[in-house]
Amino acid sequence: MTKSKAEPDTVEAHARAKVRRDERALRRGLTLGRAFGEFLRHPSPWMIATTLVGAVIGRVVVGDWQTSDLLVPAVMLAFFPVFEWIVHVTVLHWRPRRLGPIALDSELARKHREHHVDPRNIPLIFIPTKTLSALIVVLIASAAFAFPRLGLGLTFLITITLLGLGYEWTHYLVHTDYKPKGSLYRAVWRNHRHHHYKNEHYWFTVTTSGTADRLFGTYPDPASTETSPTARNLHSA
Repeated sequence: MTKSKAEPDTVEAHARAKVRRDERALRRGLTLGRAFGEFLRHPSPWMIATTLVGAVIGRVVVGDWQTSDLLVPAVMLAFFPVFEWIVHVTVLHWRPRRLGPIALDSELARKHREHHVDPRNIPLIFIPTKTLSALIVVLIASAAFAFPRLGLGLTFLITITLLGLGYEWTHYLVHTDYKPKGSLYRAVWRNHRHHHYKNEHYWFTVTTSGTADRLFGTYPDPASTETSPTARNLHSA
């Protein structure tokens, strides 16, 4: 029997419908445990966690513990809100440009624009796999060659992967229907929702309650802030 040419399209449509049903089921009565289960279904948490485990094992094997192994995480933790703000503004909200025949537009920026179009599309919440793979290689190389001691480089790698996991989890959770309970998470949740649904020109921090936004003047009073017509379609104006 000859298969109908429409069958692949039908199968794909059924698959998309199943994904939508699964996502709706996930959102109904969402608990933290169910949210975490969905989180583990995506590649980036596993990629980052695998790098973290390798870094921890390497750090224990290398030894050579010094005071600077406490200083590096402290500095990174203090600077991370600013780093997060800078990346969000300059990389994720990059406006596509051309240099002659060359298009200047990263995968991160493209996927982030898609994320703004559909903030509830779960796969678009996470760091794209291709970009993350390249980033992990760069971070491992930095840990191996950019520090005066291999142990210190591995301390850096442990810290940055922990921060990365925290970022992915927080960003994912904010975009689910899990309801905020603690006051700190409620502030984080509210700020990022304002960024997506109120005005994309403000509230750029994701894992903090607006520390860097206050520093850089992107933390206005929501009640007096105009609702942007391009929050769901970046750079369309």
